Order: sequence, then structure tokens, then C-alpha cells
Amino acid sequence: MTLGRVLLGTALLCSATACSGADLFPITRDATGGTASGGNGGGDAGAGGGSATSTMGCDAPARPAGDWPQTVVVDGVSRSYVLHLPPTYDATRPAPLVVDFHGIGETGASERASSPYPAVLDPEGVVMAFPDGRRGPAGTGWNVGPCCVADTDDVAFARAVVAHVQTLACIDSTRVHAVGVLTGGGMAHYLGCHAADIFAAVAPAAFDLLVENETDCLPSRPITVVAFRSTADPRVPYAGGASSLVPGMPLTFLGAQASFAKWAEIDGCTSGPSPENASGCSAYTGCAGGAEVLLCTRDGTEQQGDPSIAWPVLRGHTL
Repeated sequence: MTLGRVLLGTALLCSATACSGADLFPITRDATGGTASGGNGGGDAGAGGGSATSTMGCDAPARPAGDWPQTVVVDGVSRSYVLHLPPTYDATRPAPLVVDFHGIGETGASERASSPYPAVLDPEGVVMAFPDGRRGPAGTGWNVGPCCVADTDDVAFARAVVAHVQTLACIDSTRVHAVGVLTGGGMAHYLGCHAADIFAAVAPAAFDLLVENETDCLPSRPITVVAFRSTADPRVPYAGGASSLVPGMPLTFLGAQASFAKWAEIDGCTSGPSPENASGCSAYTGCAGGAEVLLCTRDGTEQQGDPSIAWPVLRGHTL
């Protein structure tokens, strides 16, 4: 179905795949983002060949800093996420957005509580979103191909979350990034493969590309990937291999080094990998479109990712 107009306001936020309630001033935009009609001073953000920076939510009433539960409807199913506005968020200036995906059995709220990213990103006024996965055989998780939640389009959900946040906060649509841990890391990989038109860069942790769907990883543009892995992860073997941790949904991890090399191949990198630095990070460079591919390895069990390493790389890449 193609929708010629998108209504953002107290009624519904709709796209071809998703609708949601939005506590905003009414403003109607056509399918290309131009203003068709509106109220409360909504301008022509995104129309007329101007800057690519999104300002859709920049005229909305400013919300206080904090964590705000939100709901979107995707394919007829109500889905939820936590919107995090840091104390330094400036509602008059487009901010980066980082979407942080939880591990299996967790929630957006639990990821908000445990994620290392807000402490690093909050001082820079970065807006974050923490989505809730749907329940699968091993608990809440994400559909990343052969695993771990069936009959769910989580790429559509991720797109809907980004679109919804852009109506609630002043977001720079060229600086949207995905991070995650465990199956949430798998989701970050998957979005790099299937939503590179929305996400400028991704930083997965404790997960790899999968043998079952690596050939389907065909991003629309070269995309920067910063991967975090541990040598003795009990659930995601560093060397890769078969896993049956999720009942009825077996998968095969490509492995940390093989995933690293695969992303370099996908991005057309010509140099690397470099020797590991003091943080255990190796990099491919000379990639198409200025993309970078990094693998940061630590000894021990699974790691959640290091935003002090990831964020300086992510923020340097835009759509």
C-alpha cells in the first residue's frame, strides 16, 4: 500500500507499514516530506531541496529530560520503546539518535538501565531509543533471519521507531545509529544489512553475522560497523559455529573474524586489517564511501560494547 500523505499529530503517525499515536501539533506532510498543511507554526522542513537534516520535531513542544514510554503500531501489532532525552538535549537543534537493542529475554527498560551508552552520549545531547523485542521461544528478542522471533518484521519496527522519535524530538536524520548486545547486537548487524538508508552506522556487541543470511546482507550503501566481541563468550563462540540456544530456531554464527572480513568485503575496503591497538581494536580502511569496519576484541566472556570507542567512530559518519 502506498500512502500519499502522512498525518503526524494527535491522530496517527502512519507509513506504509506502521501507525502510532503522537502527542504533537497537527501537521500533514506528503510522502516526500514536504508540508501539505499544518498548524502551530509547522514549516517546510525537509522540502524544497534544502538541508538533509531532519527538523520535523523541532517545532514540537519541548519535553523535559527523562525516559518516556512510547508506543507504535507495526503490521497491526502494538510495539513499545523507551525514549530517552538527556539533560543536555536542546529541542531547537537537531540531535543525533542512537537506537539501542537489548539482549534476549530483556526489555527496552532493562537495556536503558544497563546500557553503557547514556553515560557517554548524554553530555553531547544525543537522543536515545530503547525498543522492546517480542517474545520468542527463549524470551523477548529480535527476528534476525533464522532466529529468534518468528513472524515479526523488526526492520519495519526499527524504521517506525526512528520515524516516531523524529516527531517527538528534534533529530538529525543523517545521524541515526544502531547499537545492541547479544541478539540486540544481531539486530544492529541486521539493520546494517537491511536499513542502511536509515542508519548511518552500527555498533553490534556479542553477536556475529549468520551463515544462514550473510548472502542476503546487501546494504544500499557502504556502512560503518564497529563490532565488539570477546574470546570466551559462552553463547556466541568467537570462532563461530552452530548454536541451538533458542529452541526450534538453530543458527550458525559466522564468527568474529569472519564477520569482520565479510563486512570489509561488503564495504569494498582496500586496506587492512590493521594490527590490534591498545584497546584490542583492528580496522579495515580504504572502504567505499568513507566507511570504516572495526573489530574490538577482549579476553573473557561477553562484552556489552564500549561507547568510548564506538561513539567517536559513529558520530563521524552520516548518511
